[in-house]
This record gives sequence, structure tokens and C-alpha cells, in this order.
Amino acid sequence: MVFDAPPAQATHAWMPSSPCGPGCIEAIDQVGTARVAVRLVRIVGLLVSFPVAHVLTPPRWRTGLQRRYAGMLLRSLGIRLRVIDNRTDRADSGALVVIGHIGWTDIVALSAVRPLGFVARADMVEWPLIGGLAKLLRVIPIEREKLRELPGVVAELGARLAAGEQVAAFPEGTTWCGRAYGTMRPALFQAAIDAGVPVQPVRLRYLDRHGVQTTVPGFVGVDTFATSAGRVLRSRGMVVEIALEPLELPGEDRRELARRVQRAVHGVEPIRRDQHGYGWIEATATKVRDPESVAVAEPAVRRPRRRLLPGRRVRGGEHAALS
Repeated sequence: MVFDAPPAQATHAWMPSSPCGPGCIEAIDQVGTARVAVRLVRIVGLLVSFPVAHVLTPPRWRTGLQRRYAGMLLRSLGIRLRVIDNRTDRADSGALVVIGHIGWTDIVALSAVRPLGFVARADMVEWPLIGGLAKLLRVIPIEREKLRELPGVVAELGARLAAGEQVAAFPEGTTWCGRAYGTMRPALFQAAIDAGVPVQPVRLRYLDRHGVQTTVPGFVGVDTFATSAGRVLRSRGMVVEIALEPLELPGEDRRELARRVQRAVHGVEPIRRDQHGYGWIEATATKVRDPESVAVAEPAVRRPRRRLLPGRRVRGGEHAALS
């Protein structure tokens, strides 16, 4: 794995800088211009119609509506969904859903499994079309540059969790290409401890049409939303694989909880650090790696047997509820 450059100096610990950049993005089979145009028309139609459908739908049915729309949006992007359930138990109500962050398509994929609230970058509400949906779905905005606002974000997240909501967060603090991962910051885990709710670790990776891990959805480096969206729209046969891992109880130490969840999401703790102390993991050292990559010895840990859920099929993928 070769990075473009080492991470730049971060402003503070909750604003890490990913070393991933354009060099991490690999070529993938592409569709033609006509197919891209059709996908774009479908996506615009979905994004425009969803707010209207949301308002007209009774509150008790909105969860199903959001899930269906997310599934249709994912398919319109040319991405199929595959869900693997490794859980031994399910959250009764509130849960903090934690995942490594690759790109904006992560949010669409998770919403197609189960509609969730999200802690997301504050500027998302300004993105074309996406911003309106973010407001409608009550995204908790976080400005990483303003560390003093972090306690307020944690407090709002804790209140939502205590009220029985399931909210997804990306504690690495930035996006990575999918072949490397950052260290999970412990701050947001305090919300789960304060609310007394479990954490649902989620593993996520993207595969190309040949079943090989791809970095195309990575929103990294100098990417803009337009360049990232164009890359995804041109891709052919991409699959997003979501694995639901066993729940982690909150405990009393947010740093210890962050380490446990990081092991569940990435397989191991960070094994490389830059000159500023920010760590990352290369995918070949984790349980999420290319089928063709060199085998790496891993601890013999007994895990629940993987099974694909028999739920509603989405063009070759399966759905699973997070609760």
C-alpha cells in the first residue's frame, strides 16, 4: 500500500488528516455515458420526490419509506447491497452504530439496511439535494475544526440514544480509502456510556464486479462531491458489503470501548503511526482484505458463523435490520 503523502499536521486530536489521496483510487470497469445519464435522472427523481413522500407518509410508516428510498438510491448509483449478520443479539432500542468511514455512499448503504440518524460533517447540509435530505433526516452536524463544539455534539447524540434512537457515527474523524483505516477517537463513545446503550460495530467494504475490494467510493484527498459522485456513477457492477458484528456493551471507559469497537470493525488495533502519532491500518493486516491479497496470520478468535439473512432481496443483496 502506497500513500500519496504522510498526514498533514492536524489542528487538534479530533481533526486527523488521512494520508489517503488520489493515488489510492484505482481503475474499475465503467458504464457508458448513456447509462450514467439514466442513473443521474433516476437519482434526481428520487431526491426530489422523497421530501414530498416523507411529508405525506404517516409517521409510523416513515421508517420503511426511508429504507426503501435508500435502497432505490443505492441501486440507481449502480451499487448492489450484501448484508452479513454476525450478531449474537440485537439492540432493544437505542444503539450507537459505529463504522469506518470511506465515503458519502456509506450513509446511503447503511440507510438501506435500516434508517438511522447520523453524525456527519456540517457542510453536508450545503451539498446540492443531499443537504435537504440531511436536514429532513435530522443529521447531527459536527464541525471538526471547532473542538469547543464537540461536547454539544456528544450531548445531543447521547440524548438521541437515550430516547431510543439508533444513530451512526464515524469516530475516525475523516474518510479513508477503504484499504487503510484510522484510529477511532473516543469522544463520541461517551454518548453511548452516558445513555447506557450498546454499540453496534459495522464492517463495510466495496467490491468490484470481480469480487475484489475497490477504493472507487473513497472520498479522499482533494475530492469534491462532484468528482466523487461522477466516479461512482461511472462504475460498473460495484457491491457494498456490510457486516453486522456482535454488540459491544458500553462499560465505563470510553477509551477502552473505542478500542474494543475498533477491533470489531477493523480486526486489529492500528499498527502504523506517522510522525504526529496518528495511526492507520493497512487492509492486508486486517480481516477485511482483497481475496487475492497475501494471507496474514490472525489470532484464532471464535466468532459466530456468518450467515446471509433471508430478508428482502435487492438485486443480489440481502437486507438485515439493525434492531
